Amino acid sequence: MIGFNQVTKIYDNITALRNVTFSIEKGEFVFITGPSGAGKSTLLKLVYLAERPDEGSINIAGWDTETLKEKAIPYLRRNIGIVFQDFKLLYNKTVYDNIAIALRIRGIKEAEIKDRVHEVLKMVNLRHKTDSYPRELSGGEQQRITIARAIVGEPTVLIADEPTGNLDVDNTAGIMRIFREINAKGTTILFATHNRDLFRNTGLRVLRLDNGNLVSDEKG
Repeated sequence: MIGFNQVTKIYDNITALRNVTFSIEKGEFVFITGPSGAGKSTLLKLVYLAERPDEGSINIAGWDTETLKEKAIPYLRRNIGIVFQDFKLLYNKTVYDNIAIALRIRGIKEAEIKDRVHEVLKMVNLRHKTDSYPRELSGGEQQRITIARAIVGEPTVLIADEPTGNLDVDNTAGIMRIFREINAKGTTILFATHNRDLFRNTGLRVLRLDNGNLVSDEKG
């Protein structure tokens, strides 16, 4: 599902990732951890092709990104949902429209969009917030809307970059329950966090980065 082979990424003579190799199978839930500046966000950007590697090769859901042409990137990204720490919601749009936009740009019919938006809102327990605006929601609710937007397109891979970093303990627990439910339905999840409590004693796989190096690959 996701394969990195000797991947190196360099920014202005600073090596963000160095000879990183790993593979993730379909349906796995994998954490990426490490201190600030370890390379977590860079690794995720390479997965959804916001960046390209300087060395090595990457395979995502059967796509060889080394030979992938620029015009094909949007089609690859249809397989990937992304959850950001800072939400990146449209604050002049309702909750419904924030989620629906991911389907409208694909030309999906409005009747199907309505069904799918309501389905994911139910999944994140925010069906009653359909007509609300992001500014009217708490931080935890905004993050759940971000998750709903990421999964409404039914991606095979879900990427999360520190999605609980700005949330309190109770909201964090709720967000993690949602991610586990999504994973249980077969979605592959790559979850970056510096919070060890999220993966400790879970039995899930943890990739540890330090100074751009993959230093361990073990169970949490």
